[in-house]
Amino acid sequence: MSTDTASGEGFSDTETMTVREAIRQALREELERDEDVYVMGEDVGRFGGVLGVTGDLVEQFGEKRVRDTPISEAGFTGAAVGAAATGTRPVVEIMFSDFMGVCSEQILNQMAKNRYMFGGKTEMPVTIRTTEGGGMGAASQHSGTIHTWFAHLPGIMAVAPGTAHAAKGLTKAAIRSNDPVIVFENKQIYEQEGEVPVSEDYTIPLGTASVEREGEDVTVVATQRMVGESLQLADELEGETSVEVIDLMSLYPMDTDTLLKSVEKTGRLVVADESPLSYGTHAEVVARVQEEGFFSLDAPIQRVGVADTHIPFSPALEEEILPHADDVRAAIDRVV
Repeated sequence: MSTDTASGEGFSDTETMTVREAIRQALREELERDEDVYVMGEDVGRFGGVLGVTGDLVEQFGEKRVRDTPISEAGFTGAAVGAAATGTRPVVEIMFSDFMGVCSEQILNQMAKNRYMFGGKTEMPVTIRTTEGGGMGAASQHSGTIHTWFAHLPGIMAVAPGTAHAAKGLTKAAIRSNDPVIVFENKQIYEQEGEVPVSEDYTIPLGTASVEREGEDVTVVATQRMVGESLQLADELEGETSVEVIDLMSLYPMDTDTLLKSVEKTGRLVVADESPLSYGTHAEVVARVQEEGFFSLDAPIQRVGVADTHIPFSPALEEEILPHADDVRAAIDRVV
């Protein structure tokens, strides 16, 4: 069963769970459903994942299907490419997205291009899970938000869920895809709770955005952590400004139609994404709305993100660099 929203509505049986639990449940269900699915990465087995996402999966499925790997992103990502080409469905965990540069050859030149270069004769059902974002005092090499890089590559799909419901549905859809998908998980929202269907097998189609809250005055298109912050802000502004909040969910392919319908209604747009402002996800959303919905706009589009700098180790400086609800509110004030 599929749904095109991330609210959890319309399902007969849901449970409140964290984003971490939702992703683990998605992995568990797909490991149970398909014997060709297996998980691999550094510390995903006996340790349960560096941030605890894979948890006890190794106890249920064993070390052949939840595989601890050497500290070699190039090695195990390359192995996943070969394994996928021969019929299995590997789910690769790369601890921090900053490390994806180590295996960029395997992703950029092999995984992304394999189906194209072999004339469609091979499939490439690889899912990469990786964490993004600051806020944990982990310094620059463990705090980046780099999803724009990989969403830009032809042959790669990229998703970035902002709710527990979306995290489960998109992870399951990624694993079932016959093309490579990278799931970017913001590490600060692993403890965020939400309603998640548990009695029905559901996925969220790749390339779908979700209207998480309807509004009339301004549209906020957000990703990951900024979805929750924008929803909380919308509650605070109730009676003053009516804010429509959209979880973009899928970076590529992008659900342009949902964005355009919202902007047609509100006439104003703020894009909130925890990544550097220049040449990024914000710019793609802005370009699509400008090109196809320019005459719906009543004010210039505003962007909320990270300044073009590295994430500092200092907690005070890190807090200053990262975007928050106050920044979204300031952007709303500029357009309303």
